[in-house]
Amino acid sequence: MDRVCYTHILLILLVHMKTCFGFQTQLNKKIVDSSLEIIYDLATKSLGSLCVTQNYQSLPIPVNPSMYEHARQKADLSAMFLQDLGVTHHNNGIQSTVAKDLLSSDRTIMAVRVLLINSTSGRLESCDWWESQGMEVGGPRRVTDMCPELRRRLQPEYPWYEDPDSSPALRSPKFMESPANMSFKGWWTYPYYSCPSRKWLLSYSIPIPPLGRVELKGFLSLDIDLSVLEINQCEKQEENSGSLEISFFYDSHKCENATTKCIYNQQLPFKGWNRGSYTCKCREGYYSPHYDGIFNGTLVEMAWQEKISNISNTYDEMFVCRKCAPGCYHCTDFSPCLATYHWSFRIALLSFSIFCVFYTIGLIVYMYKHKKLKVFKVASPIFLAITLIGCAIMYSEMAAIFPVLDMYSCIATKWTRHLGFCITYTALLMKTWRVSLTYRVKSAHKVKLTDKQLLQWMMPILLIMLIYLSTWTLSGTPTAEDITDSDGLRFKQCTYNWWDHSLAIGEVFFLAWGVRVCYNVRNAESLYNEARLISYAIYNIAAVNIIMIAFHLFIFPRAGPDIKYLLGFIRTQLSTSVTIALVFGPKVMRVLRGQGDQWDNRARSRGVSASFSLNGIGLVPEDAPDLYQENEELKEEIQKLAAQIEFMKIVHMEVNNRHIKPKLGGYFSSANPAAAIQSPLSRPGCLLGKPPDEL
Repeated sequence: MDRVCYTHILLILLVHMKTCFGFQTQLNKKIVDSSLEIIYDLATKSLGSLCVTQNYQSLPIPVNPSMYEHARQKADLSAMFLQDLGVTHHNNGIQSTVAKDLLSSDRTIMAVRVLLINSTSGRLESCDWWESQGMEVGGPRRVTDMCPELRRRLQPEYPWYEDPDSSPALRSPKFMESPANMSFKGWWTYPYYSCPSRKWLLSYSIPIPPLGRVELKGFLSLDIDLSVLEINQCEKQEENSGSLEISFFYDSHKCENATTKCIYNQQLPFKGWNRGSYTCKCREGYYSPHYDGIFNGTLVEMAWQEKISNISNTYDEMFVCRKCAPGCYHCTDFSPCLATYHWSFRIALLSFSIFCVFYTIGLIVYMYKHKKLKVFKVASPIFLAITLIGCAIMYSEMAAIFPVLDMYSCIATKWTRHLGFCITYTALLMKTWRVSLTYRVKSAHKVKLTDKQLLQWMMPILLIMLIYLSTWTLSGTPTAEDITDSDGLRFKQCTYNWWDHSLAIGEVFFLAWGVRVCYNVRNAESLYNEARLISYAIYNIAAVNIIMIAFHLFIFPRAGPDIKYLLGFIRTQLSTSVTIALVFGPKVMRVLRGQGDQWDNRARSRGVSASFSLNGIGLVPEDAPDLYQENEELKEEIQKLAAQIEFMKIVHMEVNNRHIKPKLGGYFSSANPAAAIQSPLSRPGCLLGKPPDEL
């Protein structure tokens, strides 16, 4: 129960403190506004009846008196000196001397006065008043016309004068609070405008208590000139704030904060106690058709006063800036700064790209369903699937560059573009490279490179690409930057730096190696002509990328966002869709015609056996072999081998037995032209009796 009560009380206190704080803030703002109105009236010399009925106008605002610490210390010492000597016994010259010397010793002091007052009746007994006028031509000037006026007033209301009803130990509300951790013998007044001197002054007053039962007490006061102080109504800036600025007036400007900002005019010649010593400037993203967006603070103050008095609406019409067009940082009117995105056009291209992604995925499923057909089986289905996955990733780039680009879309763009290219191109190149190795073999021993071995070669390439893209993303995260089109309209584009250039150089060398491999296998024969089609696909990828780079850099360097999106779409379709059409189009057509499980007769007629496929090793061991076809091929090979053995046997017999003549009608008889050509005895060397190895 106690805890609940304590919590309740604490909440009440917090609400009360918040309310009091808000009330205090409003009260301070009201005091500031009223003080600024007085300052403005006095700065424009609109004194009215002030200096007729009164001698001063006080402002209830605090001023830091620390810069006048030396004058205060001298006043305290002088008061102690007068108190120790006893002003009642030395009132015929000591007070005047002290006041004169105090005024002469400090240039910041404008006037010094020493008063002798009857503590019982409050009657002024003596008055010594010295002012700084005339110090340039010989010293301080003693004022005699003010003392009779003080004597005529029973209760003087001067700001530097102590209230008669207050004891010396109590502080009058006419005086400022002492700074924290400081204790003064006297009191600093609030700043006030002095009508006789036409200056803003600050006074320090020290009472001199009487000694013993003497009824007379002293009073010492000095005036400080505050005309050098400045009223900065803008927000406090550490780099611009100075010791001469009155902090109480910070953030009291009348600039419309949402659209303008306050700039203090430090170079103005009329700085000082002036209201409106600032300019209001339109913020970034805003403009004004009036005054080029820079407004004089005095005019703003006058318009604000008319607005709160319901006199006119000039403030809202002329001194409130208008918002620029979307995306404009600087503007003079509502002209657009951002390039226009034709979303219907971009959605159409994106929809087609998404359709291609799903078509590619469907093609993977279709190939898996018919993976036992020879047209897919001999072409390494796993590499065909990897190729289609890379194509799907490259299609996804159109979704990454579809919106207004930012950091995340730029990261997705780099990953889809380069990773998809690496996967697709590497898979095709591995298959072509295996054909190149098989085709260049000169020995009878056939090179055997399984899919597993090629994957082991492919994985390091993909791993290098993954490491590079990950490092790029973490250390040099791609971001979007502003560029302009030919009309000067701004839009976002992903940044290009040395990360892009380094990867582009690597891809160019990779493409060059792939083109070389394809050139080496240009005459290689393969079932279903797949080696040649893959070579065409690699040539196409290299040509499209080079041509599109030329388009971006030289033909359309300042194209708009929609043109760049269209170029990206064309590049994707020409490189990806054409690759799919070349590699998978003939295979799908054979399956649709019902020829997917038949050998390519044209390749067989050119001597390409069923055991020679694009992977160079025939059907991989883990697949179920076609026994009938293998038996037929084995028979062919055995017949060829038997014929070669018989041929060599007869040749050696004729060489070692030269007296044996070929039988008429035999295999090596002259009646058989083909045999005559093939017979070693029919060669000129044999007729001369030379062995064949010497010919």
